[in-house]
Amino acid sequence: MPQPQLEFFVDRNLGRSTPARLRERGWTLHLIAEEFPNDAQEISDEVWLHHGLARGWVPLCKDGRIRGRDHERAPIERHGGVLFYLDNQQLKIDEMVRRIVRAETEIIAAVTQGGPALYAIGAEAIRRTWP
Repeated sequence: MPQPQLEFFVDRNLGRSTPARLRERGWTLHLIAEEFPNDAQEISDEVWLHHGLARGWVPLCKDGRIRGRDHERAPIERHGGVLFYLDNQQLKIDEMVRRIVRAETEIIAAVTQGGPALYAIGAEAIRRTWP
């Protein structure tokens, strides 16, 4: 059975190379910098998350601190969304891409299960971190 084709909304904190490499592997990505002016410099987490979730896009970022901030988590709760973040903000691009690609099947399963939920993408697996 074919896996569903997810569309991801990528925060600028993942840079440009990481999304480019994921696109090369066939991932469908929307970059925050492509959706908002000025490289999305003045866009709050609440705004970009609402924007993507309202379109059915799965948020992907490096900032796990969102799970502890009620106002930033509010769009995820409102939309029943599922957000994924890398569990280490210091990773090099090759490792970010490796972890995300390795977790693809787990990501699809978590999105299929539904939300609201936040998951950390670790070196070997994803883990639910909220609620």
